[in-house]
Amino acid sequence: MRHGKKINHLGRTASHRAALLSNMASSLILHKRLSTTVAKAKALRKYVEPLLTKSKSDTTHSRRTVFSYLQNKESVKELYDNVSAKIAGRPGGYTRILKTGTRLGDNAEMCIIELVDYNEDMLSTKGADSAGKTKTRRRSSGKKKDAAQASSESNAPANDTPAAEGNADAPVNE
Repeated sequence: MRHGKKINHLGRTASHRAALLSNMASSLILHKRLSTTVAKAKALRKYVEPLLTKSKSDTTHSRRTVFSYLQNKESVKELYDNVSAKIAGRPGGYTRILKTGTRLGDNAEMCIIELVDYNEDMLSTKGADSAGKTKTRRRSSGKKKDAAQASSESNAPANDTPAAEGNADAPVNE
């Protein structure tokens, strides 16, 4: 039984797995998106998100720590110069996994893993949605409110009726 064993070994030795994740993390930071299998993408997310969090504080110690994981000067420079500035306000969840179907040769589940703040298509659609009215999470709250207001307006008694039509409080002219 696999109780308490969270790490996916990906069918590799520890050194091979470390090298694989390091290379994939460097590629993700440099290119902002990566096409791979779902299992590798999930393992990469656990590997790279703590590094992205560490990049928010630009100190010599954090740079050396990140370099020990990535082993690539260019990706560390890109991470601290560009990526950390974009993710500074985000409290986590820096990556997104989009499933793309299965691979033709071995039917493995494929996906694209990308940095969230660098996908212009999703950012533009999000900006277009929030340009109008702010949306709530409840699905039908607006419909109920609008329907209730419309029905109360149509059922409201008219106060501008003339006295001759039988308004009890108004004096009757004979």
